[in-house]
Amino acid sequence: MAMRDLIPWSRQQSSAPALWRDPDMGPVASLRREMDRLFDDMFRTPALSFVGGSGNWPSIEVNEDDKEVRVTAEIPGMSDKDVELLLDNGMLTIRGERKGEKEERGYSERWYGRFERRIALPADVDEEQCKADFRDGLLTVTLPKSEQARNARRIPINGGTRH
Repeated sequence: MAMRDLIPWSRQQSSAPALWRDPDMGPVASLRREMDRLFDDMFRTPALSFVGGSGNWPSIEVNEDDKEVRVTAEIPGMSDKDVELLLDNGMLTIRGERKGEKEERGYSERWYGRFERRIALPADVDEEQCKADFRDGLLTVTLPKSEQARNARRIPINGGTRH
C-alpha cells in the first residue's frame, strides 16, 4: 500500500470535502469567526464575564485639587439605598447590587448584578470629614484633604548648570 492511498484526496483532483473547498467555510475560517464573536461579545457587554465583581463598572472620574479629592461615579437606574460606601485604610469602596425588574426570559443588553469598585486615595485625606451626594444616577464623594496637606511647603528648584 502506497502512502498516497492513505491521503483522502490528491493535488491533481479536488475531492476535498465541499465544506473545505470554499475558503470562507473552512475550519480555520470557522474558528476565526467564532473567536471574533467571542471577543466582540466580551467587549460589547462590559463586566459580564468577570467573576465576583463587575470589572470597570461603574464608570468613575477622580479629580484632585489643593483642598479635596472628588470621586464621581455614574450609577444610572439605582438609588442611594442600593449603594454602599466604605472608607478603610486609604481605599474608597463603592459597592452595591442592581436588581432585575422582571424574571421574564428574553433579550437584554442591560446589566444586573453585584458590583464593587475600589479607588486608592492619597494619604492626606481627612477621613472624618468625607461626604457623599447621590442625585440623578450620579454619586459624588467629596474627600477633603487634611490641614497638613493644605499647608504644604513649596520647595524652590534652582536652575542652572550642573557641576
